[in-house]
Amino acid sequence: MGLDIRIPLGLMFLVTGGMMAIYGFFTRGSGIYDRSLGIDINLIWGLVMFVFGLVMFMLGRRTKWQDDPVHPRPWEERPRGH
Repeated sequence: MGLDIRIPLGLMFLVTGGMMAIYGFFTRGSGIYDRSLGIDINLIWGLVMFVFGLVMFMLGRRTKWQDDPVHPRPWEERPRGH
């Protein structure tokens, strides 16, 4: 029927997390992580955001039976002729 909110939310987190992870990957071992005890926070949280975005996007894109009167759920199908 309408757009599921999980699709744009997932895409937003996919893009943002991907950019953060790529930035963290290319700057690992750099001096910018001295204040964070050498932890590459951009890479870690970029990957977390990317995985969250992927899950949201996949949940939003899965087949929906709830709002589809033409193709009902398999367990709700009525036998022909009734």
